Amino acid sequence: MKTKILNLTIALFLMASFSALGQELKTEKFKVYGSCGMCENRIEKAASDLGGVTSADWNKETKVLEISFDSEKVKIEDIHKAIAKVGHDTEKEKADDNVYNALPGCCQYR
Repeated sequence: MKTKILNLTIALFLMASFSALGQELKTEKFKVYGSCGMCENRIEKAASDLGGVTSADWNKETKVLEISFDSEKVKIEDIHKAIAKVGHDTEKEKADDNVYNALPGCCQYR
């Protein structure tokens, strides 16, 4: 019985180790412009909807997004583009004026 438990534990450890080897997890922070809680939800959702993003947290006071992602599945440039596509400027991408103008008034920051 002890041998089976030991073998199972070793097998689980090896599986976890191999799955982690294929990931290139990165965490980055960058400015994303917005104003309110609706902005926060929109920004975090746009980033989180991309495959490979493991977490996204935008601070409305500092306007900084902290994001963790698998760099083998998604590029940081794609994250900036996805956020700009929903109407929010980032350090690297500017939102289309038509998309920005369609945001609720409380979300317009320009």
